[in-house]
Amino acid sequence: MDRYGLHDRSPRDGESDSFQTVHCDVLVIGSGAGGLSAAVTAAWHGLKVIVVEKEPVFGGAAAWSGGWMWVPGNPLAREAGYDDAPDGPFTYLRHETGPYFDPARVKAFLDAAPEMVEFFQTETDLKFVDGNAIADMHGWTEGAATGGHQVCAAPINGLALGPLFDKLRRPMRETSFLGMPIMAGDDLKAFLTMTRSLKSFAHVAKRVGRHLFDLGLYRRATQLVNGNALIARLALSAERLGVEIRVSSSAKELIYDGYAVGGAAVETGNGPLRILARFGTVLATGGFPHDEERWSDVANKFSTPVQHWSVTPPSACGDGLRLAEAVGGFVDPSIASPAAWCPVSLVPYPDGTTGRFPHIIERAKPGIIAVLADGRRFVNEAHGYYDYVTAMIKATPPGAEVASWLICDHAFQRRYGLGASRPSPLPVKPFINSGYIKTGRSIAELANACGISPSGLEATIAFYNRHAARGEDPLFERGSTAFNRKGGDADVKPNPCVAPIGKGPYYAVKVLPGSFGTFMGLKTNATAAVLSKEGTAIANLFAVGADMSSVMGGYYPSGGINLGPALTFGYIAGREIASQFCAAN
Repeated sequence: MDRYGLHDRSPRDGESDSFQTVHCDVLVIGSGAGGLSAAVTAAWHGLKVIVVEKEPVFGGAAAWSGGWMWVPGNPLAREAGYDDAPDGPFTYLRHETGPYFDPARVKAFLDAAPEMVEFFQTETDLKFVDGNAIADMHGWTEGAATGGHQVCAAPINGLALGPLFDKLRRPMRETSFLGMPIMAGDDLKAFLTMTRSLKSFAHVAKRVGRHLFDLGLYRRATQLVNGNALIARLALSAERLGVEIRVSSSAKELIYDGYAVGGAAVETGNGPLRILARFGTVLATGGFPHDEERWSDVANKFSTPVQHWSVTPPSACGDGLRLAEAVGGFVDPSIASPAAWCPVSLVPYPDGTTGRFPHIIERAKPGIIAVLADGRRFVNEAHGYYDYVTAMIKATPPGAEVASWLICDHAFQRRYGLGASRPSPLPVKPFINSGYIKTGRSIAELANACGISPSGLEATIAFYNRHAARGEDPLFERGSTAFNRKGGDADVKPNPCVAPIGKGPYYAVKVLPGSFGTFMGLKTNATAAVLSKEGTAIANLFAVGADMSSVMGGYYPSGGINLGPALTFGYIAGREIASQFCAAN
């Protein structure tokens, strides 16, 4: 037995009985973080693994993400001296998820998550950096930690992937600079302070110079960070373990004999293909954020219509859910929210396309507020992205558009940026000309440009400024938690999250409900096996990532609660399938 509880076996040569049929031990449908985690884990234990991805690039939504994973008890935190209170994370999730708490799956996740990090760190090319200074979002909940729960993939040179690099999904346009991803932490801080610090300017100049060189030579960024680095490192690990990643290969139907799933029928550029998987098929297709029919059914349950602007790739349209339902799988509606909400703004581009910008960074900075059409604030702007959207939905009158506006002055935009408009020295005027940024010389003029009540906005800003001058926010207590303060500006005293809105011109950007994906997914057990409505496991069928109903019960208690469970349950599924392989051999 190896130290992960299974026999270590070398990868075996696969078989193919014809052009139309391919044999393997494990088939993974989808190439995001959860799918690749399962693939790498199973291949490390000696199984022949094939990954199919319907797009011509691999990586899914994870390749566009910030790449952070919520992993309490991870070895990097332990090495740095962070020790959770006994059962602290379990207690935190029990209180956070309330009636949707699933103790068996939560325990499975918390037990396996640190082991997952250790496994990938020591046995594969996936290396991590810590996010020990990042606090859980809801510091007032019992069990919340002020640090030690986060890890992120270490940066990597994409050229290490060789031919695979051309098939790696590129970073998200809206959250990169000329296609160059920027990592949270010191890297991002340097970009925000480049006009105020020679050290920061030198860092940015070096990064941009290298990126321009890469664009000229390779036509894309090669210095990968965040989710792009995570997927690159997982793919590199998969390749070295003999995993076959097939892009432009869309799974159309599971092969099912009434008891067990044995692979899938796949459509490829060369025609239909049967992939027979002896020990397991893993669904990891990214949930249903772009499945208009299923989302419409979900949206009808809200008291007011909620249009949903997801920042995930358009290909995430519920394939895995439909495949599983066809063989008896059950999409579990028992969840607090169907979506992993985040506030977004719609970015018009000169080519006629529209981007979706997730508002993560600027909301906690001092000198910005969020208001509804009546001009009133409705939320602590520095709280988590999920909290912002749920508050916006709740505060919107029935029948009205679910929307809000982020309001700031010129000095704020030049210092921190506003949505897709970058801070100084990049110009804001193109975003004003496109209509993305609304502006006004006075508060009333800005309000009229946005369709906001002028008197309501003037009263709100006057009240806010009166208290913000002392660093106070009596309405929502912005800056009162460690999570709030981490997102603020430490150079602003006494409250890093609160400062007055000063002289005009004033700026605003319209914010809508978006998401990082869906929470509602297939009902699974503690080993990621797909269950029927009656709770019976469908043999040899597993679901991970957004295809699996969220272990967080549809809540968002901390950053990284999508990717942390995705990699962990991918690891659990791969390990479970490997145990079946070992038992059969």
